[in-house]
Amino acid sequence: MDEQNPRLWLLSGVVVVVLVVLVGGYLVFRGGAESKLTVQSIPNDLTLTLDGRPIPANGEVKVKAGQHTLTAEREGFQSYTQTVTAKGGDPLTVKMYLYANGPAGRIWVQNNPDQALEAEAEAGRRFDEIQRRLWAKYPVLRELPYVGPGFKATYQASKSEPNNPEAISLKIRVFSADGRTKALQWLQGHGYDPASLDIIWTR
Repeated sequence: MDEQNPRLWLLSGVVVVVLVVLVGGYLVFRGGAESKLTVQSIPNDLTLTLDGRPIPANGEVKVKAGQHTLTAEREGFQSYTQTVTAKGGDPLTVKMYLYANGPAGRIWVQNNPDQALEAEAEAGRRFDEIQRRLWAKYPVLRELPYVGPGFKATYQASKSEPNNPEAISLKIRVFSADGRTKALQWLQGHGYDPASLDIIWTR
C-alpha cells in the first residue's frame, strides 16, 4: 500500500505535466497561427506591398497574427493604404481598388470599363460604410445642416485630423451677436456636449 502511493503520485504528476505541455503548446500554436489573406485589386497591375514587402496584386498570401499594412499604388491613380488585423488563423479578404486621378488613370478607365464600374460600386460601399460609422460616432450629423437663430451648423473634414476620413469638425457660422450662445444652447438642449465636439466657429 505504502509503495503504491508514491507511484500513484508520480504517475499523477507526470500526467499533469503532459497536460500542461499539450495545452500550453496548443495555445501558443493557436495564438501564432497564420491567416490566409486574399487580395483582389483594381487595376489588376497595380503595385501592392504588405508591410513594405511587395506581394502579388491578386491572390493569396499567408500572414502572421497581428496588424499588417497594405499599400497600393499605380501611375494615374490615387494611392490607397489599409490596415488589417490577422488573428487565430481566420481568413481575411481585402479589396484594394484605386480611383483614377490623372491622365494615365483615365485612359485605363476608358480601356477597362467593367473593372472601372466594379471599382465605383466598391467606392459607394466604402462611402456608405464610413457614413454609418460617422453617424454612430457623431449622432449630431443626423440633424445637419441646421439653421437656428443667429447661426448655421454644418460639418466638414476634421481640422485636427485632416487625414482621417472618419473624423469630422462641426462648423458653426455665426451671423448675430448672440449666435454663438444660441448655438451652444441648441447643442446642449439636444443632449450634445460642446466640449466633446471639434467645433470650428466662423462669421
